[in-house]
Amino acid sequence: MTSNAGPSRHAPWALLFLGLLVVGLVVWALRLSGGGEPEGVRATLSAAQAIAGGDTAGFARATEVRDYVFPRDHGPHPEYRTEWWYLTGNLEDEDGRPWGFQVTFFRNSVTPDVPERRSAWSTNQTWMAHFALVDIDAGRHVHGERFSRGAAGLAGGQAEPFRVWLEDWELAGGEEEFFPLRLRATHGEASMDLRLEEGHPMVRQGDRGLSQKGPDPGNASHYLTWPRMPVEGRVQMGDRDVRVTGQGWMDREWSTSALGEEHVGWDWFSIQLDDGRNLMFFELRRDDGLPDPLNHGSVSGPGGLVRTLGAGDVEIQVLDTWASPLDGAEYPSGWQVEIPSEGLSFQVTPRLRDQEMNTSFRYWEGAVLVEGDSSEGPVSGVGYVELTGYGEDAGTRESAPGSGMAPG
Repeated sequence: MTSNAGPSRHAPWALLFLGLLVVGLVVWALRLSGGGEPEGVRATLSAAQAIAGGDTAGFARATEVRDYVFPRDHGPHPEYRTEWWYLTGNLEDEDGRPWGFQVTFFRNSVTPDVPERRSAWSTNQTWMAHFALVDIDAGRHVHGERFSRGAAGLAGGQAEPFRVWLEDWELAGGEEEFFPLRLRATHGEASMDLRLEEGHPMVRQGDRGLSQKGPDPGNASHYLTWPRMPVEGRVQMGDRDVRVTGQGWMDREWSTSALGEEHVGWDWFSIQLDDGRNLMFFELRRDDGLPDPLNHGSVSGPGGLVRTLGAGDVEIQVLDTWASPLDGAEYPSGWQVEIPSEGLSFQVTPRLRDQEMNTSFRYWEGAVLVEGDSSEGPVSGVGYVELTGYGEDAGTRESAPGSGMAPG
C-alpha cells in the first residue's frame, strides 16, 4: 500500500496505551479517595513517561495461527497483555438524519501473574473504554473515556454468557448465544442503546486471524472482524432522542507485542460498500517515510467471499487535511483509494471533519462516506477511519471540556 501522508513524531500507540492505563488508574484512585483529579495531570504526562515499563516477559505471544474456539474466544485472554472489543457504525434515524458511533473496551494485564486474591480489589487487570456519538447534521461529536481496575465488579469481561463492561458501559450477548449483542453507554448528554446482529460471518484477518504488525516473531495480534452487523436501537444527544437503524462493524484483537520501533502511527480504514463488499486495510506509518511491507487488509462479501489484500494491493492518496483546533495538529481529511485487483476506485470523505478523540492519547476516529466506481459501475458506501500518531506530542496536551488502538 502506498500513501503520500508524511511521517509524524508520535510514540506508537500500543506502548502508550499501557502507560496511560496506569495514569488513569491513579486518577481514578484519587477520585475514589476524595482527592479529586490532579490539576494538569494530562499536561504533565509525556509520551516517554507513558511508555516506560513495556516488558513483555511472561506474557503469551501471537506467534502462530490459532484454532479459535467459541464462546471461549469471545471473552478475555488475560495471558496476553492487551486486548480490545471495538465497535463502530453508521446509522440513520426515522427522519433520515445520519449518526455515527464508536465504543471500544480495552483490557490490559499489568503483570503476567495473577496475584493472590486477598480482597475484592485484588487484580492484575486494568480497563479503559472510549465512547463517541456523532450527530452529523448538527455537527456535534460527543466523546469520552473511562478507566477502572478489573475488580470489585467495576470492570471486567467474561465469555459465558458474554459480557464486557466498565461501570455502566456494557457490551453483552444473550444467555445462550453470542448474538444479538446489546451495547449500552452514556457520556454526559449523549447515550446509546443498540442491538447488533451478526450479519456477515466473522472474518479472520491476516493469515487466518494472525495479523503481523512488526518484523519480529510475536509482533502480531489475533484479529477477528464482524464487518457488517445490522444495528437497531436508540441514541440520544441533548433533547434529541431517536430510534435508529444502520450497520455496524466489530473488531476483536488481542496481543502482547507492540509495533516496531520504526512505526509512528497508522491509518486504518473499514468500509461497507453498497454492492455488499466489505473492505479493511491499514497503513503502518514509518519514521523513514517508506511504505511498510506489513501493510495489509481484506475484502469480504456475499457468499462467504474473503480475499487478503497485501502491501501492494491498495494505493491511497491524501486529498485534503484538517487542522485540530486544539493545537493545529494536521490530520488527513479525504482520500483517493485505488484497489486494481478488485476493480475499485473511490474517494473517502469524512462525514464531519472534526471527529478527533481528545482522550488520554489523541487520535481521529470518524464516520466517512464512499463514492466512486467499480468494474461493474458506480459504487458508494459508508465506513470508519482511524488515524493515530499525528501532532507533535499527543500525550501531553491540556484536558479539554467534554473529552472523553495497534490498527484494527
